[in-house]
Amino acid sequence: MPFTVLHVCMGNICRSPMAERLLVLAAAQRLGKIDPDAELGDLLRSVSAGTGGWHEGEEMNPPAARQITVRGGSTDGFAARKLTSAQLDEADLILTATADQSDYVHALVPGAAGRTFVLGHLSRLLRELEPTSLPPAGTDPESFAARAAAVVAAAARLRGETEPQPGDDLDDPWGRGDQTFQRIADTIDEALYTLVDALLPGAPRPA
Repeated sequence: MPFTVLHVCMGNICRSPMAERLLVLAAAQRLGKIDPDAELGDLLRSVSAGTGGWHEGEEMNPPAARQITVRGGSTDGFAARKLTSAQLDEADLILTATADQSDYVHALVPGAAGRTFVLGHLSRLLRELEPTSLPPAGTDPESFAARAAAVVAAAARLRGETEPQPGDDLDDPWGRGDQTFQRIADTIDEALYTLVDALLPGAPRPA
């Protein structure tokens, strides 16, 4: 089973779909640079869900979809889902848009707390990570899974008892214009870059 990242927001049509697809895009671009023959789908699975089920089965919000396609990502096959405990159980890393949503995850599956992070908080923690403390990076499923598990465990240790800061929350862009969606997508991209960098180090970031 590939390493599974579950992105969580409220309705699963704006923030978490952008994070789901932008992670695939960033990881695919990185993998293409370091091992063009490797299949991303063998290593990483990126999925999303919402704490509420109002939009279940719907496509993502059009301005969210535009932010993915303009960056070169795909919106194909997306359908909004309501978060379930089964989804939380199968996820290796759970990334929420806000601290409130992390609290919701903890309430639903208390055992998931150690692998649940507000995306912005995880990004800050990963910047403190000492890469030499991790297993070597690899593009085969076993090496990738071992490194990914170690990244999550190290981030949980670095977090300790610290709480996410208000600035770690992603604003809800629902009902707002493309400019807001672009700002949120840029923030998501920046945060996910630190995760991809930890999982698949190798290529310098393009200027």
